[in-house]
Amino acid sequence: MRVLVVGSGGREHALAWRLRQSPQLTDLWVAGGNAGTAQVATNLSVNPEDVDAVVTAAQAHRIDLVVVGPEVPLANGLVDKLAAAGIPAFGPTRAAAQIEASKGFARSIMQEAGVPGPDYHVFHDQQSALDFVRKNSSPVVVKADGLAAGKGVAMCHNPEEASVAVKSCMNDRLFGNAGETIVIEEMLSGPEVSVFAFCDGEQVSTPIAACDYKRIGDGDQGPNTGGMGSFTPPNFWTESLAKEIVDRVMRPTAEVMASRGTPYQGILYAGVMLTEDGPRVLEFNCRFGDPETQVILPLLRSDPIAVMLACAQGRLDKVPVEWRDQAHVGVVMTSGGYPEAYETDFEIHGLALEQENTQVFHAGTRLLTDGGVSRVATSGGRVLTVTGWGDSLDDARARAYRRVESISFEGAYYRKDIGTPRSVPEGEVWSPGQAAQTS
Repeated sequence: MRVLVVGSGGREHALAWRLRQSPQLTDLWVAGGNAGTAQVATNLSVNPEDVDAVVTAAQAHRIDLVVVGPEVPLANGLVDKLAAAGIPAFGPTRAAAQIEASKGFARSIMQEAGVPGPDYHVFHDQQSALDFVRKNSSPVVVKADGLAAGKGVAMCHNPEEASVAVKSCMNDRLFGNAGETIVIEEMLSGPEVSVFAFCDGEQVSTPIAACDYKRIGDGDQGPNTGGMGSFTPPNFWTESLAKEIVDRVMRPTAEVMASRGTPYQGILYAGVMLTEDGPRVLEFNCRFGDPETQVILPLLRSDPIAVMLACAQGRLDKVPVEWRDQAHVGVVMTSGGYPEAYETDFEIHGLALEQENTQVFHAGTRLLTDGGVSRVATSGGRVLTVTGWGDSLDDARARAYRRVESISFEGAYYRKDIGTPRSVPEGEVWSPGQAAQTS
């Protein structure tokens, strides 16, 4: 199989790294890529968001399977254009990708499917949204309807904060066109978990779960980012909870999307909160999460090419999806100043100092050549995800941070609390219908 991965982040390095281990793989390319993907594949100077350029590259290299990492090319119809060219792709069509590209669309799917979620209201004009929040004293979440790189969400505890969030989206266009329409939801409380399942349009695989950290600072302080780290498994994750989420969330969603003529094929990602009333879906995403991919893909026991091709061809029931049971912790290292202004092109030291049960996934990196000598330098806000694994979460966390401490670049920053268990009170196990007590 000749495979092309689309994207340039840590997720795409993890995808390329795992695909490289497939016995079916013969050649691997990455459209975009970074210094890490260059170690396991051939990077192509192709903008991942340029749909036509990606299709042209896939044709030129006689690609058998395209694996799409980011949401933007999916929302722009990359899978549709690849299908028209006769090239199988892992990822949803433009119509199905609306489950992430439009939060209003996702809520309508959930409502039809009976998927539990927060109460919500969709607004297309600023004044109506402001009138609503000023009359509502309860805490709310204000979301840009469109794609905002994981940052278009504001947690608002009073009408004043909500009004600022509405104006930032709709008037100041903080998130560009993504904020033309907004969704205002009730604020829920409880542990959050990211749940991932493969889907072929009808069949849904056994899911896997991870927890991620969006805030820049320890203790979940500061502004939202694209993700500062993640871990798996959460110690509240049980077989009964996994079954409930598949039965109440994943399968009904897939059925409704198929009935609407927009079958979902790819990885279905549900952001779930475990409330006192049970699991409720905060959002859907149409691709693997970043940085969750860096801790869950190493657990995929099944051949990734076999699974992804089965999703694209509607025969997932013929390919078993199996996950290993092992703790993984991923710590994101960022450029100083991220998620605000930051500088790049700083050399990264210590990458060659490999340590047992660890893997470094590149995101914002590139190769710089000086006098014939290549060096890895920073090129973005999120620079690396350092993943460690072991028999326990404590072991995985210790290994990840030990590797983090061996890597350096000017302005390097990372949270110190990734992998700290988020759980129900000690001695209690969350089960369907039972109250989740902590967040």
